[in-house]
Amino acid sequence: MADQFSFDVVSEVNMQELKNALDQATKEIKQRFDFKDSKTEITLKEKEKELVVVSDDEYKLKAVQEIIKAKCVKRGVSLKAFTQGTIEPALNGTVRQVAKIQSGLASDKAKEITKAVKDSKLKVQAQIQGEQVRVLGKDKDALQAAIAFLKENDFGVDLQFTNYR
Repeated sequence: MADQFSFDVVSEVNMQELKNALDQATKEIKQRFDFKDSKTEITLKEKEKELVVVSDDEYKLKAVQEIIKAKCVKRGVSLKAFTQGTIEPALNGTVRQVAKIQSGLASDKAKEITKAVKDSKLKVQAQIQGEQVRVLGKDKDALQAAIAFLKENDFGVDLQFTNYR
């Protein structure tokens, strides 16, 4: 039997579910009357981890954002995974907004999670490993308590718990 059990705290987006949500949003936009003859466009840049939304004006852009949010929630994609940029003018009188898609824990968030686990007085250790935090403990009950503790605290990012051993 192992003397140390562990799990990883990560923050990732299921890209396939995000693509499905964006496809559904695009389909709804094409069918809606208020978007008829508009220059609305949703682009997912996977390599740059960006979501670009272009529309005729700010009002339509906000409506598109709401549609995307609704579809993401239905598909189980957390809205905390997006960092919205500012609305900026684009070509032909349109407006554009770029949203960064979170991949991995930023170092400051990882430090915050590690500090919170250490301050929780649970019998586990937390250590930062790149863009994830590994939590180690002698018994599985302490790890379950650590997962429950992390779920009830809001760190401003979407957390998943993987590699449970």
